[in-house]
Amino acid sequence: MIKDFQPRLYQETILGTCAEKNTLVVLPTGMGKTNIFLMLAADRLKRFPNSKILLLGPTKPLIDQYYAVFLRHFDILPEAMAVFTGNVAPEKREQLWKKAQIIFSTPQGLENDIISRKISLEDVALLGFDEAHRAVGEYAYGFIAKQYMKVARYPRIVALTASPGSDLEKITEVCKGLFIEDIEVRTYDDPDVKPYIQDIDVQWVKVEFPEAFKGVQKNLKECLQAKISQLKHFGYIKYNVMNAGKKDILELQAALRKEFIKGNKDFNLLKSLSLLAEVVKAQHALELLETQGIQSVYRYMDRLFAESARSKVKAVKNLAKDINFKSAFILAKALYEENVEHPKLTELKKIVAEEAAQERKLIVFTQYRDSGSQIVAELNKIEGAKAKLFVGQMKKNETGMSQKEQRRILDEFRADDFNILVCTSIGEEGLDIPSVDLVIFFEPIPSAIRTIQRRGRTGRQEKGRVIILMTAHTRDEAYHWVARNKESRMHRTLQQLKSKIIMDKPESLTAYMKKSKEIVVFADYREKGSGILRDLMEQGIAIKLEKLNTADYVASSRVGIEIKNVEDFVNSIIDGRLLQQVKDIKYSFERPILIIEGDEDIYGIRNVHPNAIRGMLATIAVSFGVPIISTRNSKETASLIAIIAKREQSDFTNDFSQHADKPMSLKELQEYIISALPGIGPILSKPLLKEFKSVKNVMNASVEDLQNVEKIGPKKAEDIRNVVDGEYKEN
Repeated sequence: MIKDFQPRLYQETILGTCAEKNTLVVLPTGMGKTNIFLMLAADRLKRFPNSKILLLGPTKPLIDQYYAVFLRHFDILPEAMAVFTGNVAPEKREQLWKKAQIIFSTPQGLENDIISRKISLEDVALLGFDEAHRAVGEYAYGFIAKQYMKVARYPRIVALTASPGSDLEKITEVCKGLFIEDIEVRTYDDPDVKPYIQDIDVQWVKVEFPEAFKGVQKNLKECLQAKISQLKHFGYIKYNVMNAGKKDILELQAALRKEFIKGNKDFNLLKSLSLLAEVVKAQHALELLETQGIQSVYRYMDRLFAESARSKVKAVKNLAKDINFKSAFILAKALYEENVEHPKLTELKKIVAEEAAQERKLIVFTQYRDSGSQIVAELNKIEGAKAKLFVGQMKKNETGMSQKEQRRILDEFRADDFNILVCTSIGEEGLDIPSVDLVIFFEPIPSAIRTIQRRGRTGRQEKGRVIILMTAHTRDEAYHWVARNKESRMHRTLQQLKSKIIMDKPESLTAYMKKSKEIVVFADYREKGSGILRDLMEQGIAIKLEKLNTADYVASSRVGIEIKNVEDFVNSIIDGRLLQQVKDIKYSFERPILIIEGDEDIYGIRNVHPNAIRGMLATIAVSFGVPIISTRNSKETASLIAIIAKREQSDFTNDFSQHADKPMSLKELQEYIISALPGIGPILSKPLLKEFKSVKNVMNASVEDLQNVEKIGPKKAEDIRNVVDGEYKEN
């Protein structure tokens, strides 16, 4: 089935493992991971001719790249292949799935198709996950793998990545989430890889931190130290945050915020949260100064000071008032106006001038878009250098590129229309960026995954070169050692896992799937992004996505469930939505339920008086008779819905439709009809029926008679008569 392709020795060796076991393949960028999947697809289709092949990737450009590889090397008609992305409508994906044998898809849309049962993974004989290191947390890869292993007749999974990360816990999570049974790891040093690769010469170019910058640096460090001293005083911080990484600080911030949401309103906690926000901003300014230069730090600080004039956020306002931070800003502004540049930029221009003279192609990686724009502007002043910026899609207050623009830039780079591609992290993962003569890191990055991916952009066809610019005695040096240690740890961890990996076999799930009767829950189509749907499916509940007029979920013909997270519950009290939603579900279902999800303090979400919230809870539970149930998270909510659905559908053997209204008593029907009259509702319907004894008498009552009922004035009485007497006109 394969044409115009000669496999390499290591690819054939890895293929042998992948053919027999669910395998994680760890292979450096540019070493042909997609070609391994290509060969494995051919093997699976020979074994199971009527099966399907499915390859998932995180981005549309990657999906297009897979399609191009198969079009070039796989002996199959183009119409037998299909591309699924968010641009393809669900109905179209459903049609394509039935016809196609090889499908390339992004995971999010496919996840929704599985939930809504527009497609079935039963006939998929090979499921591939590219950039498999993403298979952690709530990312769709894990959910799709689990559903696949439940239903596939001929299950086989292959996971592909240049680096799964350095953390044992994360790598283990990837392996368990994707049902991995074996690991195949290759590095540039492995004997079966060496004959096919070119050496990559990695050069570290160290520059000295400028004396001119040290005044700004000193003030920012003193600002940070003062904030950290205050944090320690309040007792929530035990270690020196000055030496903590950005990730550590953000995790600490998240932990304190969770305490606040749970209802802890202690002054020390609130002050610590505000101070931590200041620390994050001050640290970012210091990082920009040390690793990027005056232009970047000045623009960032200038935006903060502008924001402080209009913002109510205390952290921003307090930081703008801080004497050290203000002093740093004044010094940075003076250097900015003098156009003093970071020595790394000076060194970069020198390197590029030499390379441009030799007509070489380069990629320059930088962390920040601001720096990228400045680098492009400076490099384009050099004779023979033509640089273009390559960034991700639009973010708030930033420049960005559509996927169409990204493809155009890469096509121009391949065609040698320009010779220097300056890119942010978008250029690290997956995109089909051609190999170049030299890759330059404008700064080291503290990530093994990203370092490996950047480095893999060179040395594919001939000897490659990498230059990493680093500022001495700054976090640049720290990031360099962090990345090196993480990469070493990653390879050690993978070898350890490979020797003792024990994963659940597909057979362990078959018994779980056996049911005497399928339990169905209807869900409103707007819930398709909810984690509740995933959790329901994992409990064996069939989901039908439809447009529901009332309720978020329908568990039987008599049970409708409205779900609010804590914040939405309070917000819907403020904007008046809640009462109407409760009325609707009350009159649509015999057994309505309201679930409030989340562990936040319901009385601390907004500036709403606690009695207003208590009053609403009392109204829902007592006046409307709707039970209120609290759950902590989506998993608890899904478990509760599943139990309700199983109880309901085991008691009521007939199939149900979400369109079925609840059976009403005569009294309820009478009140329901009268409540629909203008200005009446469920409260006034009762005194009207009590006064006139029947629906017919209410409808026949005159304006004067209607006004005998308390709270029915001339306006309401006239409106009722207009509805009853008015002629119906179709248009």
